[in-house]
Amino acid sequence: MQEDIDDKLLLAEFAIESKRHQAFHKILEKYQRRVYWHIRKIVIDHDDTDDLTQDTFIKAWNALADFRQDAQLFTWLYRIATNEALNFLRKKKTRNTVSMQGDEYDLGATLSATPYFNGDALQMKLQQAILTLPEKQRLVFNMKYFDAMKYEEMSDVLETSVGALKASYHHAVKKIEMYFEKQS
Repeated sequence: MQEDIDDKLLLAEFAIESKRHQAFHKILEKYQRRVYWHIRKIVIDHDDTDDLTQDTFIKAWNALADFRQDAQLFTWLYRIATNEALNFLRKKKTRNTVSMQGDEYDLGATLSATPYFNGDALQMKLQQAILTLPEKQRLVFNMKYFDAMKYEEMSDVLETSVGALKASYHHAVKKIEMYFEKQS
């Protein structure tokens, strides 16, 4: 699937009832991998990521006919994916906090236990450092560092000012540097 297929053409095709499934399939092909990895960096676990990616595209399917195109399709999908992932983490944390064991959902333990992580020791250390960041800083760092998103795009996804995002990224980088210094 070519990345350069114009979203406006896909959305126009989606608006035609007889072409809706075909157009959505193209959207899925174009964005599924990027959405998967965006969610994966938030929730870590492969199986949870698969479920949330599916939930994201189900929500997109149900709402796409009403999409006003005042944002880019990519940005809109990322916003849905981000909300799905963060809601999932909040629910999981709440469930585990009130469970009999009282154990909090630990993303670091999930990262260490996942059989799908295939990075080297340095990549594992970076991921562990990222997981020590507050939620917003972790999101901003991942979007800027791994997804190479512009602050303006992140602003649309996270509905936050560019200045606040730049500050969050700066603080995240400093905290990651301090994490590496402590580990040395």
